[in-house]
Amino acid sequence: MEINILKEEKNMLLIELKGDTIGFANLIREELWNDKNVEEAASIKEHPYMAEPKIFVKTKEGKPQKALQESIKRLQSNLKELKKELESSLKK
Repeated sequence: MEINILKEEKNMLLIELKGDTIGFANLIREELWNDKNVEEAASIKEHPYMAEPKIFVKTKEGKPQKALQESIKRLQSNLKELKKELESSLKK
């Protein structure tokens, strides 16, 4: 995966996730909404076959880059927990 910053302002960030799917972008978008400082979050796919997915984030306070990083950390933690639960369930 390659990440391209398409637009960056004080409280707004638009990035492109080159080589990834809209499903992955949707997962990040949903987690961004759990941040109280996030005012807007969206995943964008302009064309189903030709466009790369994008993530838009706008914050009330703080930097959108930090909100994005924190959401990814929370996702990593949740996925590790899911993996443990799944492994435990499959051993039974």
